[in-house]
Amino acid sequence: MNESAFVEYVATRRPRLFRTACLMCGDPHRAEDVVQDALTRLYAAWGRVERMDNIDGYVRAIIVNAHYSDRRRPWRRERPAEPRDIPLEPGFPVEDADLIRAAIGALPPGQRRVIVLRHIWNLTIEETAAELRISTGTVKSQTADAVAALRRALAPAFGVAPGQEEQR
Repeated sequence: MNESAFVEYVATRRPRLFRTACLMCGDPHRAEDVVQDALTRLYAAWGRVERMDNIDGYVRAIIVNAHYSDRRRPWRRERPAEPRDIPLEPGFPVEDADLIRAAIGALPPGQRRVIVLRHIWNLTIEETAAELRISTGTVKSQTADAVAALRRALAPAFGVAPGQEEQR
């Protein structure tokens, strides 16, 4: 096992993995647990994984599965009291990130996972379906429903009426 390659992978990818988990979980503390669980699993399989063409896809699948497992745990019903101040991306305005994060967090878990994989990771419909083990039709319908819900939730803050596109 090439431990230095694992350390390098984690150093470069951890911030994005954490943002992904934050958006899926809706809570930075729970996201930290999910990422730690995913990285532990990745370390255990690193000798096999480092030879893969798509390590990111493998790690995303671990995060999705760790999120599924975390949702089944009894402490999931607890709610954090601390504000969420993790930006969506470096340099992204924190005020906008809070609104967007709250809107994403209000989505049902399936729609949230689809939105994160499709629009944060920029996966295709087919890649998203394969990672979540759902049909492409489900990805399309959950994406459409999630985008409509996000538009309704974010329209007042950004001054755009739901369903109305910007004129350019």
